[in-house]
Amino acid sequence: MPVLLPILAFLPILVTLVLMMVFKWPARWCLLISWVLAGIFAFFFFDINFIEILATSTKGMLSSFDVIIIIVGALFLMNTLKGSGATAAINRGFKNICPDKRVQACIIGFAFCSFIEAAAGFGTPAALAGPLLVSLGFPPMAAAMITLIFDSTAVSTGAVGTPITQALTMLGLTGNAGFTSQFALWTALPHAIMSLLLPLIVLMMTTKFFSNDKSFKPALKAAPFAIFTGLTFAVPLVLVSLFLSYEFASLLASLISILLTVIAAKKGFLVPKETWTFGNPDSWDKDWLTTSQVSAPAESTMSVLKAWIPYVLVALILVLTRIPALGIKGVLNGNELALSWNGIFGVKDFTTGTGTELSWSLKWAYLPGTFFILVAVITFFIHKMKKEKIKDAVVDTGKQVWGAAVALLFGIALVEIMKFTPEGGVSMMTTIANALSNVPWWLYIVICPFIGVLGAFVSGSATVSMTLFTNLQFGTASKLGLNPIFVISMQCVGAAIGNMVCINNAVAASATIGVTGREGKLIKINAIPMIIYSLVTALFFMIIILCGVNPTY
Repeated sequence: MPVLLPILAFLPILVTLVLMMVFKWPARWCLLISWVLAGIFAFFFFDINFIEILATSTKGMLSSFDVIIIIVGALFLMNTLKGSGATAAINRGFKNICPDKRVQACIIGFAFCSFIEAAAGFGTPAALAGPLLVSLGFPPMAAAMITLIFDSTAVSTGAVGTPITQALTMLGLTGNAGFTSQFALWTALPHAIMSLLLPLIVLMMTTKFFSNDKSFKPALKAAPFAIFTGLTFAVPLVLVSLFLSYEFASLLASLISILLTVIAAKKGFLVPKETWTFGNPDSWDKDWLTTSQVSAPAESTMSVLKAWIPYVLVALILVLTRIPALGIKGVLNGNELALSWNGIFGVKDFTTGTGTELSWSLKWAYLPGTFFILVAVITFFIHKMKKEKIKDAVVDTGKQVWGAAVALLFGIALVEIMKFTPEGGVSMMTTIANALSNVPWWLYIVICPFIGVLGAFVSGSATVSMTLFTNLQFGTASKLGLNPIFVISMQCVGAAIGNMVCINNAVAASATIGVTGREGKLIKINAIPMIIYSLVTALFFMIIILCGVNPTY
């Protein structure tokens, strides 16, 4: 039986992966089944009684509200801006910057996609930026490829840092400032490195796959602007993560990147002398074109400045509420306003050796999602929205959130069961980690980011990937003698990289841009930068470890 325990412990996660990948079931049903399976195995094979299963499941479901509120707020704000005409106005503002398609791919594909990921996340960047690129003269397949690949570097700290927040929640380290700051920094660094490389890689793929001469040369001529684009994002990303807060690292970095790249393009700074385009659409390969009709973006007479006001408000509120010296953070993040439940059903967790009461706390006043909802309501008045449009925004948000909310409810409940340690026993996660610790440390470093990729690939969410694998990665790191900060950071980066090849994102982007039916080809192409990104991340941490760097918390 001891030999079978690691297999039984991993089986609920394996069932989730198989049901999603092979049978194409929605994540919510897969995680519901896996949660039930985990409860059965915990009861019969891991000495966890019924009350303990009930308590851990309750804690997990309650803990999911932290993330659900963020998702609700982000999507509600996005739908509000679409309904008010602000999204169309922002799109219009990008159209007269520079005619060179390489430059447009950098500004809209990289900088603007990163901003949408930072502000909303959850698959929205390709859905918003993709049609904009098509309207500017990009082949639909090229637009889908570009936006999906670029929706990666901003993901770990996107949606106001939801993936990192979720990892901290799963580890029970939300109040550990030392771990949080180190985790945020070491997650930002690989993304910063790849930010310098990814724009050029994408341009090379674009000119190779979507030009008549099938050459890398046009991309290489735009290399200075591509590297500059990455630099405008990479430097702020690291600095904000290090000195302010991971929650708005992507938000501020992408805003700075948009500002600097737009100014550079208009001034002709590092812009190639010869304008490059995709040529006459009549000469395009049929595989580049749409397979289905999509509606054109709605027009809007709103000024670009007015359209950006809600996003500026979000950035301003986040900064004001995250700086301790201002005193607002202490009030909103305090226990006085929090909803809490200490000692859930009187159950204790013995992970640390001594019994710790299961507890839950929701600091709703400090959550970014709360501010998103507030700004969305303010936008009703600033943009003078009609009641019908407000209703549409509410209804659309409800439809979009439903699946993700159910998936998170059961997903986090599943992981809470698996990481629970009964008195005198061993948790399911620890059992798996003990089995994985038999591989050499250097091999696990290579594998680690791909575990994060796998979670996002099958679930469609970096946040769900963090839910599934954070505790497993942490436990394995401890068994292998690796610094948990490095391993969790690699998991978080891998979960972000998975957005490039994620089935859900590919389907959504293809439907929005009009290339439905070509999702497989899209994922196959995007696997190239996914593998490069993952291996660069593993190599970076391997070098750091060999150099003896060992952050503490």
